[in-house]
Amino acid sequence: MAAWVLEALSASDVATIAVVIGHGGEDVSKGLQAAVDMPLSFVEQQVQRGTGDAASVGLTGLPDDPTGMADVLVLPGDTPLLRPETIADLVRRHREADSVCTLLTARLPDPTGYGRVVRDSDGGVERIVEHADATADERAIDEINTSIYCFRQGLLSPALRRITPDNAQGEFYLTDVIEVLRSTGHRVHAHVVDDHVECNGVNDRAQLAAAEVELQRRINVDAMKKGVAMPDPAHVSIGVDVQLGVDVTILPGTMLAGSTVVGDGAVVGPNTTLTNCAIGATARVENSVGEHAEVGPGAHVGPYVVLEAGAQVGSQERVTAFTVVPNGDG
Repeated sequence: MAAWVLEALSASDVATIAVVIGHGGEDVSKGLQAAVDMPLSFVEQQVQRGTGDAASVGLTGLPDDPTGMADVLVLPGDTPLLRPETIADLVRRHREADSVCTLLTARLPDPTGYGRVVRDSDGGVERIVEHADATADERAIDEINTSIYCFRQGLLSPALRRITPDNAQGEFYLTDVIEVLRSTGHRVHAHVVDDHVECNGVNDRAQLAAAEVELQRRINVDAMKKGVAMPDPAHVSIGVDVQLGVDVTILPGTMLAGSTVVGDGAVVGPNTTLTNCAIGATARVENSVGEHAEVGPGAHVGPYVVLEAGAQVGSQERVTAFTVVPNGDG
């Protein structure tokens, strides 16, 4: 999930990425290094003392900025639907306004449970108030904090040193930095995201499933825009590393996973699962399963064929129903 968040930085000129890790951090760092082709610096938050403390720890993984004018993005690790364009737009608006802090906010039909963004008469951010602490008027505000920020590094560090754990949880809240900056005469800006779904956090299995559905929808839409035919995209699953040629047709009930490659004009499905397979141009694979197998150009596989790991189907070959194609050593 965090890998998707890091991918959202791909459209921004980010020089250094510091990832704050805690319990199980070694597994997280190994997984991210394998999944993301970016230079990552990992810093450990040994005691979970809130978002403000996490930001302080994260800053130790960034190079010193002698000018004090560098920008620092702060992103939560549980928002996999963030788009690169959204983060790039946040940074652009932050720099155009010469801001010391710009929040990414969202407007929700039902903001219950979220921190509300209270603006001043000039439209700047006055403070963020948590739902439990909000008045009736403040709870009527539909603009919420997404926990995504762009700060001026030279002011973030001293502001973090001024916040206190004066709350029921005894934690340091990054949101308190807003009032610290305002108290020193700085204006805080906010940029409202176009689609609030991008900022949805994942805290349970239900939210994870909803995020996966949206990510799959994006992958399928992108494939169709590039010329892939999908009569029923809601019932097609395509992995992020799958490569599809031009004029490919993917029929319902099909799952393509791993490093599967499908050649130009091939038809896959219905009800087919292929993992790490190579399907040649104009081939047809229907109602079948395969893993680490190759299907030659123009071949026809299925229905009801199992392609075992290492199996090879030759060019123009026809593999009939209820067949197991063994690996090349069988």
